[in-house]
Amino acid sequence: MPKVLVPLAEGCEEIEAVSVINILRRAGVEVVVAGLNAKPVCGSRGVMFLPDMDWDAALQSDYDMIVLPGGQPGTNNLKADRRVINIVQRMVAQNKFVAAICAAPSVLATAGVLDEKRATSFPGALDTFPNVQRQQQAIVEDGKIITSRGPGTAMDFALVLVERLCGKEKRLEVESGLKR
Repeated sequence: MPKVLVPLAEGCEEIEAVSVINILRRAGVEVVVAGLNAKPVCGSRGVMFLPDMDWDAALQSDYDMIVLPGGQPGTNNLKADRRVINIVQRMVAQNKFVAAICAAPSVLATAGVLDEKRATSFPGALDTFPNVQRQQQAIVEDGKIITSRGPGTAMDFALVLVERLCGKEKRLEVESGLKR
């Protein structure tokens, strides 16, 4: 079973975090939700999250994918944490999946893993990174780096993640269950 790490920082976008966690778990993926510290995380709209574990405990395992929810100031909090930058760089070096939505692709750009790569984000989030090949599509894949635009694309983004980890048949099964 694939294993995915979803880090939550204060001010994360709730729809993006919940959609990814929920849809991946529906597909049978083991999802580890980790707070950057050992306390509940307050999202950008005041929704409280109780992570499975803190960041340091989460880093004791290996993952097939990391997914960064966006939102503000959540994205800036992810960017400011060297541990997040390090794991993103390490996972890219290991040819594992790295995914980010909304403003969070700027975390990938800060880590230097989007240089000369195609990516999308919330409008303006990648404007200060001239080496990123900014795209307008809802979801953009460049190798094992997957990016998406924002809250309105969260479910489709999560379904693409299911397909990459578990195959098209599993994606269709999960998607079918969402439309009933």
